[in-house]
Amino acid sequence: METPKKPTAHSMKRRSFTHEYSYRGYFHITISTGQQLRQPLGRVCGDIGKPDGDATAPHVELTPFGQMVQQELLTSIKRHYPMVEVDTYVIMPEHLHILLHATRDIFSATGRRTHIGRVIAGFKQGCNRRYWEMTGRITAPATEGQAEGLATKSPDAITSNAEATTKAAATNAATTNAAMALNDSVVEHHPSPSAPLPPLFDAGYCDVVPVDEAQLATQRAYILNNPRSRLLRTSNRALLMPRRGGIDTAVSPSAMCGFLRRECTANQFTPAIWQELQARFLIENGHISCDSYGNRELLKRRLQPVVCHRMDAALFAQQKTRCLEAAAAGALLVSARIARGEQDIMDAASAAGYPVIRIIDNGFSDRYHPSEEMIDTCANDLLLLVTPWRYQFRRKDDAIHVPFCKAMNCVAQALCRTKDDWWKHQEAPDATHAG
Repeated sequence: METPKKPTAHSMKRRSFTHEYSYRGYFHITISTGQQLRQPLGRVCGDIGKPDGDATAPHVELTPFGQMVQQELLTSIKRHYPMVEVDTYVIMPEHLHILLHATRDIFSATGRRTHIGRVIAGFKQGCNRRYWEMTGRITAPATEGQAEGLATKSPDAITSNAEATTKAAATNAATTNAAMALNDSVVEHHPSPSAPLPPLFDAGYCDVVPVDEAQLATQRAYILNNPRSRLLRTSNRALLMPRRGGIDTAVSPSAMCGFLRRECTANQFTPAIWQELQARFLIENGHISCDSYGNRELLKRRLQPVVCHRMDAALFAQQKTRCLEAAAAGALLVSARIARGEQDIMDAASAAGYPVIRIIDNGFSDRYHPSEEMIDTCANDLLLLVTPWRYQFRRKDDAIHVPFCKAMNCVAQALCRTKDDWWKHQEAPDATHAG
């Protein structure tokens, strides 16, 4: 009997198949610290109400480890790879974002074309070595000048040098202790000789390659806004963290299957596709349930689904007007925002300052982090993200099929307890739903 294949565990650290990582260009790199460490690089502090540039605006107060990483970042990369510049960066308590700019194709000192990954690996190795030195795991090597000096100096000078070395070691130990007290990291100072030294940084890295000036500007703003976003999330922790389960759609898997059979053609909705969807649905108490990101109190308001069908294309202006009138009267529009018309209506509602609920086409990962705009909107109770799906790794260019979209439209109607043709009637039903 063949052994079943284990599911792939995606690390979120895959490289793009279409990009050459030794060519000139920009690379947004994210590196995380080891999982055994708790915020070793610093702590976020400041006043969320202060604007950027103010001395008390949100920022990261670096520990000695964080200061060391900053020094390595600003000196070692340029020293070994003169064509690679640090454009923008932020050192967060447990990770760092770096926007690197390769001004020309990347080559090593020996003249060989080099992958950006080797640049990152060299930087991390340098940080790891200095981290081990700072925590007393290894001894910092004497410089060439120091070795020559010991060979030519008098015994008194050697004794004096030894005393200076002892004082420096004591200073390093005090620095390490202060860093440990500041960031609450657990550091083992005397591992067994055979045990591998625990690194400061986790293996691998994540990358995003901006493809145009607009994306480049977005990445710069994202990096610089990290401390402010962290303070915003920690001050609204209950709202700005994925919340698991607890939103009952009252739709059973069998009912969803029947809905999709009615809505899709036989070629679109096959047994294989249903098996795929069924495996991804969040199920709670026999019903499809949802995770959320944002304030669930919005679910207690009057909800109206926004679903645009091709057969109603000629009536789109009427649908949009009716939806925005409902939003102005206090209803919350709920949509998967897939069709262009749905995007138009939901964007118009948001632009007018009306709160909305959006059905997301993937689950929330443990480190789910939406855009800065979405974070701000959720924090201000103007957006609630809801998903009926388990998280699954997916590339940006992966398409979703019709039954997948129809399933989200079904969830939108189920949350609203209202059919998607409500806008065709003269008066919208006054339905309420407690999540």
